[in-house]
Amino acid sequence: MAKNKSHDGAGPTQRQLRVGETIRRALSDVLARGDVHDPDLNRMSITVGEVRTSNDLKVATAYVLPLGGIGQDDVLKILARNKYELRRQVAKKLTLKFSPELRFQLDRTFDQMDETRRMLAQDVVRRDADAPDEEAPET
Repeated sequence: MAKNKSHDGAGPTQRQLRVGETIRRALSDVLARGDVHDPDLNRMSITVGEVRTSNDLKVATAYVLPLGGIGQDDVLKILARNKYELRRQVAKKLTLKFSPELRFQLDRTFDQMDETRRMLAQDVVRRDADAPDEEAPET
């Protein structure tokens, strides 16, 4: 007998991942085609890196980044200004019973990757990484 348990922070469910990816593709398509009639939005090339949904699928947070990182301050304002039209356009492409509310945040993935590369390039870290593992048994 399956129990109806709440999501306890163990990561997104398969359904959340599937719906998030479907929304990501639909939103990317809407933005690429310029389906929203806002010249400020249509002038920007925006990458949608990921979409995360709430447990109940009523809220979808899109992690976005303008091409080249230029205009990061403006992109969130422009997307927020057009969120209802974006939601309507995305809903046309979905097969969900309800269209989730769209929220937007800057995608910091590339910043985190750059910081990781910077840390790994430090002499102290490279020396520790290259040092032989003293606890490993010899074979």
